[in-house]
Amino acid sequence: MNKTLMISGFISLIGVGFIPENENEFCIPEEVEIVQVKISDKEIQANRLIEALIQVESSGREDCVGDRHLIVPSIGVLQIRPIMVREVNRILAILGDDKRYTNKDRYSRKKSIEMFIIWRDYHHKDDSDEVVSRNWNAGPKGYKKKKTLHYWKKVQKALKKIA
Repeated sequence: MNKTLMISGFISLIGVGFIPENENEFCIPEEVEIVQVKISDKEIQANRLIEALIQVESSGREDCVGDRHLIVPSIGVLQIRPIMVREVNRILAILGDDKRYTNKDRYSRKKSIEMFIIWRDYHHKDDSDEVVSRNWNAGPKGYKKKKTLHYWKKVQKALKKIA
């Protein structure tokens, strides 16, 4: 089932310039186009999961550096390690995509989310939020590891707050 979200505002202005004659004037549009965007329930749930993972991993901080006690720390909103950057680049090569990510891209919220989606869509296209979350936390067999149950509970708590 699709949900319809109404996005209104200054999306498309018809016949109105944005440059005022002087800096104290405001440009007020005469017409505003209202656009309807259809987003599937699956897409909404996927976005909720990403936001929940970001809250659990970094509280939304792009400059977050975690696991400093390890040789290679995790970086960014989704706490990505270099091995995940390599895996995403490997997936892109398999898919015939020329795009590649660098370790520096882990500091970008947008690029971190892109990498997560590439990984998720390749390895976990039809898996539950629990399997995706637990594997994100502990690797390919993370969903089987007892230690990831605590992580999954944190993600569930974050999902409830987002709802």
